[in-house]
Amino acid sequence: MVESVIKKYAVMGDPISHSLSPRIHKYFAAQTKKEILYEAINVKKNKLLDNAKSFFDNGGEGLNITTPLKMEAFQMSDALSDRAKNAQAVNTLHYIDGQVYGDNTDGIGLIKDISINHALDLDGKDILVLGAGGAVRGIIEPLLSSHPNSLIIANRTSEKAELLVKLFNNEPKIKSCAFDKLKGRHFDLIINGTAAGLSNELPMLDQNVLSAKTICYDLMYGHEDTKFVAWSKSCGVQTALDGLGMLVEQAAESFHIWNGIRPETHVVIDALRQDWQ
Repeated sequence: MVESVIKKYAVMGDPISHSLSPRIHKYFAAQTKKEILYEAINVKKNKLLDNAKSFFDNGGEGLNITTPLKMEAFQMSDALSDRAKNAQAVNTLHYIDGQVYGDNTDGIGLIKDISINHALDLDGKDILVLGAGGAVRGIIEPLLSSHPNSLIIANRTSEKAELLVKLFNNEPKIKSCAFDKLKGRHFDLIINGTAAGLSNELPMLDQNVLSAKTICYDLMYGHEDTKFVAWSKSCGVQTALDGLGMLVEQAAESFHIWNGIRPETHVVIDALRQDWQ
């Protein structure tokens, strides 16, 4: 009888103790009958290369990469997917045939959560994305591919947003600005991907950009409403969503990259929600 080989995966970032990724991939493994070991490893900024090399040298096959290491993952990759090239950030590493392959599944995770799990159509919509860091880089190209009317990248200071927009300089629909230049504008969808969101704090956004019909989406998630979700609801927004679905969807895409099989996601999202009740 041939013994099954346990494949080793992990998520690296800082902080990492809160990560749901080990639980999510445990669900995926049980569902697909795969034998895996998946752990969360705290890795400080500028330390990814050494830690990833050690992990792969010791039999690891795949890594998920989270804040603040996505740019480092991009730089250390031997080969890149088109979506990683477009984002210039990587959240999934696959070690195969001695090479490190970098991909970015954040965008497809967001789009699947919005369009499939929440049945929202982005075609012709005016979209505002808050923040311009690694969390945002992976979602811009997929958002543009959803045919919005406009896509604004806003940041506390406009310089970082401008640099991000330059990655898509042939796309007239995407613009950048500072938060204080949004006054008087209204949007169909507002996505919070700011560093403030990582600390469960509010971005410096004037509530006048909101209307009852605005959809608010926080890339972060938690047992309770994030501050951005709670603030949006307090301002009269009828649809305010957190990023748990995106987390599960991007994880499923990573699992598919590593194992060649795509797990069902809705049952995992439901299970995580129930765990919090």
